[in-house]
Amino acid sequence: MPTTRARAPWVGLVVALALVAVAFAVPPLFDWEVWPRAPRSIADGELAPLHGYWQPKLLGPGTLPAVAIAVLGWRYAVDLAERLSWRRLLLTSYVVGLAWSLSLAFVDGTSGISRVLGDKYEYLRSARAVTDVHTLLSTYVDRIPASAPDNWPTHPAGHPPGALLFFVGLVKVGLGGDLSAGLVVTVIGASTALAVLVTLRALGAEAMARRAAPFLVLAPAAVFMAVSADAVFAAVAGWGLACLALGSVSGSRGRLVAWSALAGLLLGCGVMMSYGLPLVGLLAVAVLVLARSWLPLPVAALSALAVVLAFAAGGFSWWAAYPVLNDRYWDGIAADRPASYWMWGNLAALVVCAGPLLGAGLAQVVALRRRADRVVLLLVSAAAAAIVVADLSRMSKAEVERIWLPFVPWLMVSTALLPERWRRPGVVVQVVSALVVQQLLYTSW
Repeated sequence: MPTTRARAPWVGLVVALALVAVAFAVPPLFDWEVWPRAPRSIADGELAPLHGYWQPKLLGPGTLPAVAIAVLGWRYAVDLAERLSWRRLLLTSYVVGLAWSLSLAFVDGTSGISRVLGDKYEYLRSARAVTDVHTLLSTYVDRIPASAPDNWPTHPAGHPPGALLFFVGLVKVGLGGDLSAGLVVTVIGASTALAVLVTLRALGAEAMARRAAPFLVLAPAAVFMAVSADAVFAAVAGWGLACLALGSVSGSRGRLVAWSALAGLLLGCGVMMSYGLPLVGLLAVAVLVLARSWLPLPVAALSALAVVLAFAAGGFSWWAAYPVLNDRYWDGIAADRPASYWMWGNLAALVVCAGPLLGAGLAQVVALRRRADRVVLLLVSAAAAAIVVADLSRMSKAEVERIWLPFVPWLMVSTALLPERWRRPGVVVQVVSALVVQQLLYTSW
């Protein structure tokens, strides 16, 4: 049995790398049309399973800072995660994570921050045209179908209006430029790792939080977190779960109610930002189980419901919009993305986003099972279950390197269980993976 557990991370790492290699190789080798206009080779167009292109870059403005952070991370991250006081660990994690995201994005210069949100399919152009929120909400569903005369672009159509309203707010306060909005999104998204660390500590797993911190902060997900609106969704969901954990272990009724209400408001806002975020409910249940307290549930549930009903009162009903979106999705790009590829191609994109070490971490969780830390086991299992449901729903076909960002940090908690000898080399695996993706590919996020 000890030998089996020792081999498990290696098996997981090899399987993860093999999955990625096969997912990249199959479409061009077998002429599979996995995109609406599929490339015939990796140099010819979109590079499945990622939504991006083959575009090697020798040196960009962010390359040297990114390499410097990678080297410093390899040398110091593991030791600092163990030695720093908790508050300094959180501060250092945020500063390093933000610098890591920005340096990777700036490999492409300022366009690495501005180009995504300035795209015609994204939110900002629509947000700049909004003059009345009530009209926005009351007409939102009518504008989802592709056949509507004034239909929404892809991203506003594919999400509840909470996502668009976030950018409307940025426009109203003068942060609606492509670059400034991108910076705001990156600043918010970089806090997601902190939310996971706070949750782990609240649930009595500070040691696991410290062990996972380097892999949460220096994950390749930073490539996709920078300027992707899904990074904001990840942060909102993450802090909602952190507040729920804090409420669950609170010693006073007042703090329990306050934290739980805030958790519900954040999780409710998450649901109104992405149709996939109700799956965060699986993680919320795991938090309550681990805290051995269901007292926060009524308060959090009522707060979340209040957010959803407030949108309904304003004219947008989540339950009425989702079937309309489903029709647009299946009448459009979904029909041109074969499930025979994307059901497993999605998982390869997830590995690229999280990093190959995800395979090693998940394999270690499976190998340890009942001997694994209970907090890590349940949180990782809940996140994995959410991914499985999303994948099987077939509503996530391609682009999951950004769509599944809210679940990636919780899956990466599995790295806390890796043996000591894996920790420093594991950081190398993660940072090199991020640099390879950023330097060799043009990612669409």
